[in-house]
Amino acid sequence: MAHIYQGWVEIGAILIFAVVIEHIFLYFNKHRNFYFSYSSFSTAIGVVVLMYSPHLWIYFGVIALGLFQKHFITFNGKHFFNPSNFALIMVLLFFYKDAHIITGQFGDERWLALLVSFLAIVILVRVHRWIIPLAFILSYLFLQYCLVVLSDPVIIFEDIYHRLYSVTFVLFIYFMLTDPPVTPSKWYWQIAFAFLVSLMAVLLDRFYGFRVQHLFMAVFFFSLFTPLVEQWQKRTKGLMVVTFLLLLLAIMVIIFIESKPPFYFTMDA
Repeated sequence: MAHIYQGWVEIGAILIFAVVIEHIFLYFNKHRNFYFSYSSFSTAIGVVVLMYSPHLWIYFGVIALGLFQKHFITFNGKHFFNPSNFALIMVLLFFYKDAHIITGQFGDERWLALLVSFLAIVILVRVHRWIIPLAFILSYLFLQYCLVVLSDPVIIFEDIYHRLYSVTFVLFIYFMLTDPPVTPSKWYWQIAFAFLVSLMAVLLDRFYGFRVQHLFMAVFFFSLFTPLVEQWQKRTKGLMVVTFLLLLLAIMVIIFIESKPPFYFTMDA
């Protein structure tokens, strides 16, 4: 059953804040023309749907960080991380005890998941990213079965594919995982990207137990390689250095987060 934890007033405040802070960054970002941006809405909605905190200021803080990196942690005007995904990683890094990553606010109604899937596929076909969710779902289910289910007698395969019925899990697959600016444009690199994300998430599940955060951490890690892949023929020393430094930082962030004890959060009203 769906249950949205934030009230409409709080959600409205978060959306307004995201729009305002996005345009403040646009004003100071000399590499982009100032225009009205709608992308801040998707960042804010992604954070509202995929995390919960009783503190409204935490929403403001992580959204600001997500949008800040979009404008200022860039190479040749392109950012490395999906803003919503970056915001969620910052939640895990700085507010682990005060905010939680969740995937059940929209419930697990199959008709709603199918509706979201249909709308998403229409969009993804237009932006040439439809193969990413397909490759991810197939590789995720296969790797979960081979690396997790077969090695743990407690877990059954139904536990794995039941996750796909969660509407917010579907939103992750179709929108955050397929964000065009941080995913490769070539179809074969898209398949490789989806496979590596699923492999890393499954390996983390295998050794640390299933945690929702593993999906976001895998996207966070492998999106770093997209600028390098896209500019492979004309890669520069500057891009190599920036990618290497961000890669080291991402590894340290992931290790730090994984060292924390898991939290258990139910979606009961």
